[in-house]
Amino acid sequence: MKALQLLIQTNSSFGPLIARLVLGFVMLPHGLQKTFGLFGGHGFAGTMQFFTGMMHIPAVFALLAITAEFAGALGLIVGLFSRVAALGIASVMMVAIITVHGANGFFMNWMGTQKGEGFEYHLLAIGLALVVMIQGAGKASLDGLIANSDQK
Repeated sequence: MKALQLLIQTNSSFGPLIARLVLGFVMLPHGLQKTFGLFGGHGFAGTMQFFTGMMHIPAVFALLAITAEFAGALGLIVGLFSRVAALGIASVMMVAIITVHGANGFFMNWMGTQKGEGFEYHLLAIGLALVVMIQGAGKASLDGLIANSDQK
């Protein structure tokens, strides 16, 4: 129980609340693309096929990436297991930088003149995730509600 308490402990600060909501709402559409095919995505089967067939990612890691972007985003939005959700998203962003976007340089491809997208977006997501991993979920979170109810 102590491990769970350490995982969900937080304070009622606005900083982590803002970080987790922004990260959660930015990542959710990406998770919905990969899970349900919304917003022009390929859905679960198509994403798994792309990750395992084209990118040669082992199926377990492909599944974890999809889960991190969808369930992790939802977890951040409601503030449930926020540190775990943030770690999952930060891991996906690091892998994206290392395997794909690092070769394209820092900047996003705003003018369409690069081979692909740079990694500046990914660094911002990692920065927001670090705030949540260090500070916890912050104000208005299920983590805080659960942690406070356990102390009574």
